[in-house]
Amino acid sequence: MSEEAKNTVPGTEQPETAPEEKTAAAAPEQAAAEAATEEDKKKDGGWFNKKAREMEAVKAKLDAAEKNAAQAKDQLLRMAAEYDNYRKRSTREADQKFGDGVSHAVEKIIPILDTLDMAANAPTTDENYKKGVVMTLDKAAKALEALHVEEIEVLGKPFDPNFMNAVQQIPAPDGQESGTVVTVFQKGYKLGDKIIRHATVVVAE
Repeated sequence: MSEEAKNTVPGTEQPETAPEEKTAAAAPEQAAAEAATEEDKKKDGGWFNKKAREMEAVKAKLDAAEKNAAQAKDQLLRMAAEYDNYRKRSTREADQKFGDGVSHAVEKIIPILDTLDMAANAPTTDENYKKGVVMTLDKAAKALEALHVEEIEVLGKPFDPNFMNAVQQIPAPDGQESGTVVTVFQKGYKLGDKIIRHATVVVAE
């Protein structure tokens, strides 16, 4: 008789649990554990899915903001270009109007200057009179200079129809090249690139 059998009181023996019964008893606990694990996985998956959706929403907002910023930048650049063109156009128009106004005024004054110039070069015994005419011409020249009006320098230069009108041709004097201006009948004037009046000249043959 075994020692365990010896120590067992008759009538109190516990029946041994069969392996199948142990497995059956553990099955509900295992199922509950697996169910809990699956639930945890679902919870974790739901959290990640939620965060993924939130990230996608944030990315969509960022993409929209970048698109709006690009459109705003493009609009600003176009507006800046349009303003620059407007400013340049306005400046050109203002310069054109100023030039036209000056040209119109100088055209009215030039005949007076021609008369004064002839008086200054005419023979006279009255030196005070001649001096007064020359002083007046000097003041007129300074006034024209202030308006950026220049006399066209033509004497001794090759004839250029862009700046001169030839009224006569004469044999070239000694030392004078053919095709150059010998005499100036009327002075020419210009304002920048705008010709106010062509110079009237005599050209050497």
